[in-house]
Amino acid sequence: MLLTWRRLERKGVLGINARNHAYVMRYNPRHSYPLVDDKLKTKRLAIAAGIAVPELFGAVSTPHDLTHLADILGGRHQFVIKPAHGSGGEGVLVIDGMRKDLYVKPDGRALTLDDITYHASNILSGIYSLGGLADKAMIEYKVCVDSILAPVSYRGVPDIRLLVFRGVPVMAMIRLPTRDSDGKANLHQGAVGVGIDLATGVTTEGVWRNRVVSEHPDFGVQLPGLQIPAWDKMLTLGARCFELTGLGYMGVDIVLDQTFGPLILEINARPGLAIQIANQQGLRRRLEMVEAFETVTGDAEARAQLCRELFG
Repeated sequence: MLLTWRRLERKGVLGINARNHAYVMRYNPRHSYPLVDDKLKTKRLAIAAGIAVPELFGAVSTPHDLTHLADILGGRHQFVIKPAHGSGGEGVLVIDGMRKDLYVKPDGRALTLDDITYHASNILSGIYSLGGLADKAMIEYKVCVDSILAPVSYRGVPDIRLLVFRGVPVMAMIRLPTRDSDGKANLHQGAVGVGIDLATGVTTEGVWRNRVVSEHPDFGVQLPGLQIPAWDKMLTLGARCFELTGLGYMGVDIVLDQTFGPLILEINARPGLAIQIANQQGLRRRLEMVEAFETVTGDAEARAQLCRELFG
């Protein structure tokens, strides 16, 4: 075990203890955590700053609000209900269409309005929230996967995770839904993580179930060589989240909508480290390169350009 850890250290792999001590605790002020731990607060903050996010149709905060859920849905045939304090995709309900008066999920299963209300009630009770605390249910626009990414996405929307340090993107991956993950872009549930070259936005090798893969496990489509659309805009969006939150070390999740382009999905103050596996590279050296700057100046576009220069 000791030999394995030393070998990983030589490759610049960052462990969770080092992440917490050297980066999360040092660069993330405590007062910024509530801005991202509450997804509803994050969304409203982004809207106020003019940063593109999936449209918020409404929110349910109390059991009384549940009686107005039908009004919030407003006859919409597609939407997402999610907990404001959830993590790992737990509690997210996606509705893809209507069949008479039934709401249809992406897998074809149909739900009544009572089923939807019950799910929202469970969210309020806190069964999906961190620490089991009372929560809020957000009802928002269902992202329509971009046609370029659709061939590598099983019944769901892929997302791009940018790791941003001191306002500079330092590593990126795209998480692709699979049959195993039930259409969710969550690596722990079986999604595929694919590294992205920061300078070009072109994908490299992928990782699935801790195995290096070059094809999507459901479709057989090649994973390396995929050009992520609007890549420069995504880098700038990720860099802008530094001013938005004040967090020096964070993960920014971006989705690509067919109509609206890149949208910020959420921000994480304690991003996981699987991004290193997807890129088959350690984070430590990249973080040290940015840390070497006494100050990181310039606007978000300038920091996105710095990212391309440093890691291209």
